[in-house]
Order: sequence, then C-alpha cells, then structure tokens
Amino acid sequence: MCGIIGYLGNKKALEILLDGLEKLEYRGYDSCGLVIFNSSQNYYLQKTVGSTKALREKIKSLFEGNWGIAHTRWATHGGVTDFNAHPHYDCRQEIFVVHNGIIENFKEIKQRLLEKGHKFSSETDTEVFAHLVEDYLKLEKSLEEAVKKAIKEIEGTFAFLVVSKNEPEKIIGIKKSSPLILGVGKNEFLLASDPTPISFLTKNVVYLDDYDMVILKKDGFQIFSLKENKYKKPKINSIDWEIKTEQNNIFEHYMLKEIFEEAKAFGETIKDKIQEKKVIFEELNGLKIERINKIILTGCGTAYYACLYGKYLFEDYLEKETRAEIASELRYENYSYDKKTLFICISQSGETIDTLEALKIAKEKGAITVGIINVPGSSMTRIVDYLILTKAGPELAVASTKAFISQLSILYLLAFYFAKNKNPDYLYEFLSLKNKIEEMLAKKEEIESLAKNLIDFKNFYYLGRKYEYPIALEGALKLKEIAYVHAEGYPAGEMKHGPIALIDKDFPTIVLAPQDSLFEKSISNLEEIKARKGKVVLISDSEKDFEVYSQIKIPQTKEEFYPFLITPLIHLFAYFFAKHLKREIDRPRNLAKSVTVE
Repeated sequence: MCGIIGYLGNKKALEILLDGLEKLEYRGYDSCGLVIFNSSQNYYLQKTVGSTKALREKIKSLFEGNWGIAHTRWATHGGVTDFNAHPHYDCRQEIFVVHNGIIENFKEIKQRLLEKGHKFSSETDTEVFAHLVEDYLKLEKSLEEAVKKAIKEIEGTFAFLVVSKNEPEKIIGIKKSSPLILGVGKNEFLLASDPTPISFLTKNVVYLDDYDMVILKKDGFQIFSLKENKYKKPKINSIDWEIKTEQNNIFEHYMLKEIFEEAKAFGETIKDKIQEKKVIFEELNGLKIERINKIILTGCGTAYYACLYGKYLFEDYLEKETRAEIASELRYENYSYDKKTLFICISQSGETIDTLEALKIAKEKGAITVGIINVPGSSMTRIVDYLILTKAGPELAVASTKAFISQLSILYLLAFYFAKNKNPDYLYEFLSLKNKIEEMLAKKEEIESLAKNLIDFKNFYYLGRKYEYPIALEGALKLKEIAYVHAEGYPAGEMKHGPIALIDKDFPTIVLAPQDSLFEKSISNLEEIKARKGKVVLISDSEKDFEVYSQIKIPQTKEEFYPFLITPLIHLFAYFFAKHLKREIDRPRNLAKSVTVE
C-alpha cells in the first residue's frame, strides 16, 4: 500500500521525485524518503517520518542528480521511524531499494544474512532485499543479474525499484502482485505505482506483468520476463487519464469535492450506455447470460457494499442464484467455479490485492470474469475477460465516494441489460437520478447542521432493509474511516436479535426507510428504537411526521433507485462529522487508498 517512484532522464530528479511522492501520498503517508545520484556517482539520501511536506522541509541540499528513486510509506513491518522509512540500503550504502508489498519469508532470509555478517539498520522486511542483492553482486557481473537471483528467494508480493551507485544511470524495477507502471517520455523514464505521477510527464506507458523486470538506462529500456526467461517486446499504451491535483477553491478537502462530483460521475458512467430505450454494453459482446447458472459479485470495503446492492438487483431482475462475497474471505474459500459461473469483481483502483487474488483463482477455475473498475490499465483490467470502466475520474481522497455511485450505476445497467431491457420506462426514471443526486447535494447545510448537533455522540447505528442495507453499511464505514467514531450498519430486521440491547439515549440510529416494499417493517423497527429512548434520524420520502430527532426528506423514486439518493447524504454526514471533529479527512490515520498488501 506504499507508493514508489523512480526517475531517469535529463531533468533534475529531485523536484520530479518530490512532486511524484505528493501525487502518490494517498497510497501511504506514515513516512517518506528518496535517494538521488549524479554522473559523478555521488548521491543524496534523505528520509523522514511524516508527509512529503516534512521531507521537503528536511531537504537542505538542492542536489542536481538526474536519476533516483523515492517512496511514501504505509507501515507494515516496523514502526513509523526515520530508520524504517525507505529507501533501504546494503552494508556499504551502495545499493538502494524501495518496495511496495510484503516479504513473507524475510525473517529466515535476514537470519541467514546476519550469520554471514550483514548489518541491518531497520526493522523492515524490505531491507533484506538490499542485502540479498548485495550478496549476489559478489557472484554476478551486473545489478540486473543479482536482482534476478535475489528475487527467486522472495516469497510474498512486491514491486521493487533498485539502484546501485556503482552502476550509474540505471534503475531496475520488478513486480509480482503489486502494481508497477513504466512511463516512456522523450529522453526520460518514470517507474511508479500508478499513472498519477507519470501522466504529468508523459501519456505513454508500459503496464508490467508479474515477474517482469525492467532495466532502465539513459539510452533506453529493456523488459525481461523471469517467468518466460527471455526479453519481451514492450507494448506501449496511451493513458487517457486526465488528473488534476489542484483543489477548487470552494472545497476545503478533496473528499468534499469528490462528493459533489457524484452527480457528474453518475452521468459520465452511464453516458453512451443508454440508446433508444435500451442499455448497450459493447464491452460484453459475446457474453450470453442464458448460459450462466450462478453469479458471484466480490470486492472489499465500499466495493463490497456495491456488490450487495448488485446481488439484490440480479436476484430481482434475473432470478438467478447470486452471491455477494467479501474478496478477502472468498479467496480462501473452496468455492466451486465452472464455465457457467459469472464472476464480477468490483474495485476502484483495480489493484486491491484480495480482489485481485480472488479474480485469479476464479479465472484459473474456468469462470467467466467481468471487472467493474475505475482505473484504466490497472492489474485487474488486464486479467478479466470483460472490462467495464466506471469513469468516475481520479479519486484523491482515501475514502471512496463518487466511485461508489458509479459502481451502483453500472450494476443497475447490467441488471437491466441482462434482463433483456425489460421495463424500458424505468430508464427515464434512472436518467432522472442525476438531477435528484444534485438535489440531495443541495442539502449540504441541513446535513452539516445535523452533524454538528450530534458531534458529541460516540456510537451510531445505521439501519436499512434490502437495497438500503448496503447503504447502511456504507454510511457506518464512512463514519469510522474519517471521523474515527464507532458505527455499525445492520439489516433493520436484525436489531431485535441482539443489537437493540445497546440502544439508549446516547446511541443514535440513522434509519434509511424510503417508501419501498419493506417500508412498514422499517418503520416498526424505528418505533422499537424510539420506545427505548433512542434518538432517530430518519431518511425517507414519507410525508408523515414520525416524531423523530431529525427527518431528512428525499424525493420519491423506484425501490432500486433510492440508494442513489441516500448515498450523497450519508457521505456528507460523515464528512461534516469528521470536519467538526477536526480530523485529517483526506488522509485518515492507518488507511491508504489502494490496499495492495494482505
């Protein structure tokens, strides 16, 4: 879940690497560091606890090297200290390494190296790789040959960048199950964890496969496949990924900006998908739903909640067996896949390690695979049989918002498409959701006032039934993620099976109860909470006054469309709750945007 970047070219590497780290900081911001070299084989190393801003403040030298590597960390092995920050190096400080991933067998390797006399300066798993390369360089003629030998001993996931002061103007990159992309510019190259920093220098990229080793030199690059034991011809792609990191002055945080882009994300995602009362998925040409016996939807966190929404849709529209599974559990289940299984994975980044591994298993066992993914060119996009891009645009806040709306949008259109475009009148109502989402966002002041009034409470329930249950889970997750407040999402009918024991005047409940097929049952649960002195915030389109603490009105729509109206409200509530608690909203503690380690 760390961010890595390397630069080799004719420009000053320092500013390019610092800018790149800032653009990768959503991947980890416990600590950061860099090492830069010049043509005289001199180098400058600096690392620090904290953000890229802290690193900039610590840098006292405007070192004018033209190649180097850098890292922003989300800690796994070892505490958050300067010593544990990357880059890590060998005994002589000649070989330097940055790493995203986890070396599972690092203790065994470290013990063997210690017995050989190696001296370690950190608690991290990454440092063993620098010493391992050092060990093999005593036997091999070049850095790339030493890296080839060293990598064979590594168990786990990794994207490594390796440099040596004794081999000027050369960077080695190698990956397995962690993202690594090569940017190819004019007389310059970038290696990075994702396209964000690359896109500012070039739109030409090479997506590296597992066990690809790229060797960057001033006059060009080569890619060697360790899996095939031969050099391979690179395929250069053009990234259509417009990234703007400047914030609009009217938004205090990226998260708020992205919440207010939910209506736009909805529009961009469904654009060109609806034509003459029909849903069109050109991406799914050749996929016959009639041949499918069962459907699996999987993802992690917010993406998993989208899967739950999809489960209800597919069961209602298709009457096919459908399961929504948490990918981190599914990958370890002995599930039976076959060629009549449709496996749909959902991920904002396309790099979520648990979802990626579950996808690989399903594909190996013969399932038909579909990806609903936001980031073009990410690992999942290159594995699935059928790819649907959500087109929400880049999300820079760690907590996902607009991507969730886009995922729900694609799932609804998929259900409609697989059901052979039945009930075309539903599409008119679906298209009207864009304006209704904007109408919900206009309740900004009402939601902020509610959040301020509840700011002293430490526990919350979110309740919903059927289509609202996944949204209840999403609301609770957002409050936990960015406000650090305990919140639980529950199916409303489960309250009396235990959780209601916690209800009292100090435990508010947010009830999602639109006038759908289960409205009366949801209201019965609301009354049970009121009877126990619980404060209730009701989100509903009902005109009736239920004498609750607060009632937020939403427009009427069809049952399966209410999640699109409620989602912006719960996102705004979490945002304002966190804001008035003075939390670090865009970069909440202990979290990273793209979860690429187990």
